[in-house]
Amino acid sequence: MTKKTIIINPADNVAVALCDLKKGEKHEGVTLAEDITKGHKFALKPIKKGENVIKYGNPIAHATADIAVGEHVHTHNVHTNLKGELEYTYHKVATDLPSVKPRKVMVYPRANGEVGIRNELWVIPTVGCVNGQAKLLVETFREKYGTEGFDGVFTYTHPYGCSQLGEDHERTKLILQKMVRHPNAGGVLVLGLGCENNQMAAFKESLGEVDSSRIKFLVCQEVEDEISAGLALMKEIADVIKGDKRVEKDISCLKVGLKCGGSDGLSGITANPLVGRFSDYIVAAGGTTVLSEVPEMFGAEQILMNRAKDEKTFEKVVKLINEFKEYFISNGQDTHENPSPGNKAGGITTLEDKSLGCTQKSGKGPVNDVVFDDGFVTSKGLNLLNGPGNDMCAVTNIAAAGCHLVLFTTGRGTPFGGFVPTIKIATNSDLAKNKSNWIDFNAGAVLESDFDVQLEKLIDLVVETANGKPTKNELNHTKEIAIFKTGVTL
Repeated sequence: MTKKTIIINPADNVAVALCDLKKGEKHEGVTLAEDITKGHKFALKPIKKGENVIKYGNPIAHATADIAVGEHVHTHNVHTNLKGELEYTYHKVATDLPSVKPRKVMVYPRANGEVGIRNELWVIPTVGCVNGQAKLLVETFREKYGTEGFDGVFTYTHPYGCSQLGEDHERTKLILQKMVRHPNAGGVLVLGLGCENNQMAAFKESLGEVDSSRIKFLVCQEVEDEISAGLALMKEIADVIKGDKRVEKDISCLKVGLKCGGSDGLSGITANPLVGRFSDYIVAAGGTTVLSEVPEMFGAEQILMNRAKDEKTFEKVVKLINEFKEYFISNGQDTHENPSPGNKAGGITTLEDKSLGCTQKSGKGPVNDVVFDDGFVTSKGLNLLNGPGNDMCAVTNIAAAGCHLVLFTTGRGTPFGGFVPTIKIATNSDLAKNKSNWIDFNAGAVLESDFDVQLEKLIDLVVETANGKPTKNELNHTKEIAIFKTGVTL
């Protein structure tokens, strides 16, 4: 019989509906006082006004009115406990990883010792003014030369590169430079205009030394016909990268991003814990995972802090959390205003509820390092990465930090994909069935099967993706970037 409800932790005073439930039905020993929609919560015991609502074994809110047994527990009768910056204390907890059997993947070796899982030709604009030229170059190249011998030609457009100041200008430049160096790109044409703030000379200087046979630069204002000039440079790059071949490497060479978007009440029950088990697997195999979305750590941050490998790493996590809270506060925003209308419709009540589910993607292993805006992921194991929760910005940050692919869990569904393969993982079987053109993997199956079976299937899919199998976002040509912005636009 298919399970209809779940109590996530024995300490919880609410249960979650795994399907739509009707008033008067009896579940988990209580009679429902009203209809409960899939993903939503109902009270297992009386919860008095002011008393904490417990889910995942932790408080997710306090009651704003007395809640009777069997009543719906949601935004109408609870409120967040979150406040601004806090002082934290390190209480290191024991973390363990499973014994695993490493797998092999077929990847492209790069001269700097990195590997890529794609061998693509990219056109990267330094400024939004040349987006149209970048698109025309890619379209014309495909028509004139094709992509035989490598994995495709793409451009990643954006509206920035000019009229930005300070941190925004530096962040735009840095994200684009990280993309230029990304190992999934066999070669890159960097395309500038000539009069923008993001000047090509300064861009090249801070980028540092590159392989000039694979990385080329073009300033449109400096040539008579930028399309002809650009095509000639792209042809030179393509002729070089066509010689790249996949070789067998241990799965420990992979860097995998962990992201959720369009979450629902099942995200923290099915897809996110499954991805957490995958994170533990790949880390135990010697690989790397990266968790970002800092605002969606608020309310669960102490759990991550206690998993820090040492005091120094704990202090980095504190800095990560409090600096992002400062960003909210400096803009006059509450740190807890995060769950979207779609999240709430899917059963997520507060940011604590969302965060405790979101951080399930990190598994149970130790937090090995924290990466801030100017860095690449260089430490093996689980890393935390600075950045917002916005899907497009977060996936861009994760990929730019060096991840080869992203596992993206969703309960509401989204066609979005980043500039690296983005494996979309449904939290429920209905979504996987209804949006099969978006979804790569159905984690809702853990409710009919078990985590071990589905974990093996997910590992298989990651290996296949690393070996070249296209994800749905690749098949649908939904490969985009978004650069996080915090300041003034001139």
